[in-house]
Amino acid sequence: MATPSLPRRLGGALTGLGVVAALLSATTAPAAAATAVAFSSVVPVPVTATATPGVSHGITASTTIYAAPGSAPAAAIANQLAARLRVSTGLPLPVVTTVAGPADGIALLLTGAPPSVGAEGYQLDVTASAITIRANQPAGLFRGVQTLRQLLPVTADAATLQSGPWPVPGGQIIDHPRFAHRGAMLDVARHFFTVAQVQRYLDQLALYKINVLHLHLSDDQGWRIAVNSWPNLATYGGGTQVGGGPGGYYTQADYTAIVNYAADRYITVIPEIDMPGHTNAALASYAQLNCDGVAPARYTGTQVGFSSLCVPLELTYTFIDQVIGEIAALTPGPYVHIGGDEASSTTAADYSSFINRVQQIVAAHGKTVVGWHDVANATLPPSTVAQFWGTTTSNAPLAAAVANGTKVVMSPANKTYLDMKYRNNTRLGQKWAGLIDVNTAYEWNPGAYLTGAGETAVLGVEAPLWSETLVTTADIEYMAFPRLPAIAELGWSPWSTHNLTAFKQRLGAQGPRWNVMGINYYHSTQVTWPSGS
Repeated sequence: MATPSLPRRLGGALTGLGVVAALLSATTAPAAAATAVAFSSVVPVPVTATATPGVSHGITASTTIYAAPGSAPAAAIANQLAARLRVSTGLPLPVVTTVAGPADGIALLLTGAPPSVGAEGYQLDVTASAITIRANQPAGLFRGVQTLRQLLPVTADAATLQSGPWPVPGGQIIDHPRFAHRGAMLDVARHFFTVAQVQRYLDQLALYKINVLHLHLSDDQGWRIAVNSWPNLATYGGGTQVGGGPGGYYTQADYTAIVNYAADRYITVIPEIDMPGHTNAALASYAQLNCDGVAPARYTGTQVGFSSLCVPLELTYTFIDQVIGEIAALTPGPYVHIGGDEASSTTAADYSSFINRVQQIVAAHGKTVVGWHDVANATLPPSTVAQFWGTTTSNAPLAAAVANGTKVVMSPANKTYLDMKYRNNTRLGQKWAGLIDVNTAYEWNPGAYLTGAGETAVLGVEAPLWSETLVTTADIEYMAFPRLPAIAELGWSPWSTHNLTAFKQRLGAQGPRWNVMGINYYHSTQVTWPSGS
């Protein structure tokens, strides 16, 4: 994409960064410059941010956190904030559920926010006497708290006691998301990741206002969730992974723990059971699911397209109905992802009839279907969401579905796939979709990328992280950071603020925070990393 014109670049800087350019002029006082730097470090960039030069509010031993009275969610958010800051600051930070009093405090209120910020937006005001976050819904309070965290010194996110002081720069931020869906996908099928590992990733996603975790729970190499009606799926199909090894799976209690942890961070979990392809783990677990009645061996390689559920077999749909039924009952969010990609072993006619029938099964369990954009080769009702993963900017079947009302989640593989290598010599990842460094991840417009899918047809963006080469938490973090915040900003911030140079400055400012948080990120040469990174 072409570099934005000078007027857009200036407009984005003034709107999104609170006249940062002016505040950084040679005649600006040091306090004002410090305020500008703090405001210009926020990712994703806010809709509007206006710094108040020379003003700050210090969090001290006398600070109280006030939660909106009568709101259990507001109190929970306040307690989360207090618990996090107590670890690093050592301050008592009591939480009270009343409107803010005259004392020094941080107020989280569900009144007074502009209606225009919607359910996830917020207004953050920092004066010398108080910090106030106002929102229309608890989700907005939570998003505002994440901005507040980024305005604090980076050591506020440390897991050990640090020395203060703890100033927050003065000013006002009014902010709300561009797209409703701002997601990250984690593939736990190729390699299994524990509940604790997923929860750590959820904490990292939340900081950048991601609101969807898409869990890829089944594939050829492993089945990762217990299904009571088909127990061998987990106990046998979950018993290996790419390259061999023990694999693993989530009990239903484990999965519920992930869902609840995500919900506490206002993140919706979308479970994916891939079908009709990517199903070798299921086929290996139950011989009767195979057209010939013979179970294949479990698979530990990385090839795709060789497996398929038996489309003509009625038991296939009993199986799907029972599996989806159990997972839907455990999933409070509105979506179930049915995969649908790379079904090379299924004929076009079988594929279409299969997807059409599975959509009905998912709907019968009260959920909305999400599928990789291949599902547009079947007949999609307007309610089905298609996730575009291609490397081109056009797809005729998907454009036709969009014309019929289908919404699209944008995940072009050559822009958003976090498992692609940064450079040819990156030790992890693949490169079939191309090399993706920060510039490539950021320089595209989800609302004007795919022919026939303009801004109003785009539900949002999502950054998938496939795990063929990933084994540890450190591997996840190395591939996700710093690219994930780029995708997060495309999902949250208005296009008018889009500016690669400004973004990379703000992204670089995250380095010291990631260092303090122990995040194993890739030091992209496209970003200037400050001291402490």
